[in-house]
Amino acid sequence: MTALTHDPQCIFCKIVAGEIPSKKVYEDEDLFAFHDISPWAPVHFLVIPKKHIPSMAQVTASDAPLLGKIMALAPQLALEQGCNPYPEGGFRVVVNTGEEGGQEVHHLHVHVMGGPRPWLKG
Repeated sequence: MTALTHDPQCIFCKIVAGEIPSKKVYEDEDLFAFHDISPWAPVHFLVIPKKHIPSMAQVTASDAPLLGKIMALAPQLALEQGCNPYPEGGFRVVVNTGEEGGQEVHHLHVHVMGGPRPWLKG
């Protein structure tokens, strides 16, 4: 689906390449999903494109199929990882963009979080 690009300095590109271990949730030709190393919820994993895109700010119209694939995959993986079904259950999808948006790793990634609600309170 996408032409792959790789940044040899990017930690997420290194995870995709198998140079850094991760707890894999899913992988196909375009996407890689793995558990967050500092989870904010009982279920917390990241879905990333294998193509190196620094952030949402660099997304172009040609990336629309890739982003759609991420959004269509998120609910399936959320349920498989232990989130309860909608409407009683559910999950949260977060994309941080840039320093002011709280982005720590500059490779586009989608956080999927869910599980019991105490993590949302406060």
